[in-house]
Amino acid sequence: MALHFSKQEFLQRKTKVLQSMKEQSLDALLMFRQESMYWLTGYDTFGYVFFQTLVLDNKGNVILLTRAPDLRQAQNTSNIEDIRIWVDKDNSNPVYDLKKILEELSLKGKKIGIEYEAYGLTGRNALRLNKSLEGYCNIEDQSELITKLRVIKSPEEITYVKKAAELADLALDQAWKYTKAGESEAKILGEMQKVVLEGGGDYPANEYIIGSGHNALLCRYQSEKRVLSNTDQLSIEWAGTYKHYHSAMFRTITVGKPDAKHFKMYDACLEALKNCEKKLIPGSKVGEVFDIHAKTFDDLGYNKSRMNACGYSLGSTFSPNWMDWPMLYTDNPYIIKTGNIFFMHMILMDSDNKLAMNLGETYLVTENGNERLGKQKLDLVNL
Repeated sequence: MALHFSKQEFLQRKTKVLQSMKEQSLDALLMFRQESMYWLTGYDTFGYVFFQTLVLDNKGNVILLTRAPDLRQAQNTSNIEDIRIWVDKDNSNPVYDLKKILEELSLKGKKIGIEYEAYGLTGRNALRLNKSLEGYCNIEDQSELITKLRVIKSPEEITYVKKAAELADLALDQAWKYTKAGESEAKILGEMQKVVLEGGGDYPANEYIIGSGHNALLCRYQSEKRVLSNTDQLSIEWAGTYKHYHSAMFRTITVGKPDAKHFKMYDACLEALKNCEKKLIPGSKVGEVFDIHAKTFDDLGYNKSRMNACGYSLGSTFSPNWMDWPMLYTDNPYIIKTGNIFFMHMILMDSDNKLAMNLGETYLVTENGNERLGKQKLDLVNL
């Protein structure tokens, strides 16, 4: 068994969770977020698409309830010693198996926190869970208990994020190398992902976003793969990923003769990013970072082209996306702290002129400010 973190690191994390549970007067926590399970125990799987939960009680007992395919997955990747299996069969309801665990831990009538904000806990399973626990114990939503602990990265985690940033830089080199008229988006994607995997990295928690021509204005992956025209624009958002830790970047690259408006949009993106950098410091609220972003774009006449958020925290996340809590939008009260990792993206989508411009980088918040983790130039590159 090769864990990604030291025993001391895992012990410190468990101690922090138990302390938070005590502050919330919780007798147990039912984890459904894969990120929580990975952070707390090292458990690494995509089996969360089925019902599974990690139970932690206030005595420190840890029990995983999952399916048979994830038994060895947990044994090989985590420090979990007590693994229970629910059996696949027609009309199976693993909530009954969970109820037995709760009985074993003497949790009847006790207060239990549940991670409802989890991709693995489907609406149907949540209804089943609530019905099963009705009248048995007191339950409450504790979706952010571990998330709020994960948002501050330890030195061991920062090492992984910086490795992810190195891989992201390598991917950008490939994007610049292969972006040219007559080249397919598929080739560009393949070469970018290749260097990440060859560098020891992982698949990202969501697809790279790539679009040229009319699709350069999209902020999501879609399956069309264009061949670049003689005059074109290519928007790419990607992340280097290492041990599930992400460091994201965003660029628009022009091909052939750029539109004059591209240069003005780029200047606006760069100015907005630099202004946000100045505010991304310990003690600021994340909502204040967004407000600087919005004011910069609005003052330059891009109110209709900008987004209503300009970034989010990054860390160890699993499919379907690499976005983590908290997000950079107005009035968000979260106070920035040393050890936070934030991806800030400056996005302009000019629908009237069908032009796009994007610039995004990942930052580590330090005691005196922040550090841009990507080392590539911020210039508008025309190929």
